[in-house]
Amino acid sequence: SAPVFAALGDITRLELVSRLSDGKQHSIAQLSEGLDLTRQGVTKHLHVLKRVGVVSCERVGRESRFTIRPDPIAKARDYLARASAQWDEAVERLRASVEE
Repeated sequence: SAPVFAALGDITRLELVSRLSDGKQHSIAQLSEGLDLTRQGVTKHLHVLKRVGVVSCERVGRESRFTIRPDPIAKARDYLARASAQWDEAVERLRASVEE
């Protein structure tokens, strides 16, 4: 999960994941639209996401098309849910011991 969290720790990569979250294939040109980055800059961010398995890439003619891969994100979400539950239990134990 750590590599996924590291990759998602960048605001631009989070925006790209958000744009890809519709489940459709997107070209680099489509993903670059409205961002204050060159296509080359967007490509670098997409490759970081690809390395950790968050996106996949397919060549369609001369174009690279990127698609979200939800599994790594779901695993990271599950990890956060477990960690949150553990913290909730710890806080509850602390509250109970303070009230005693």
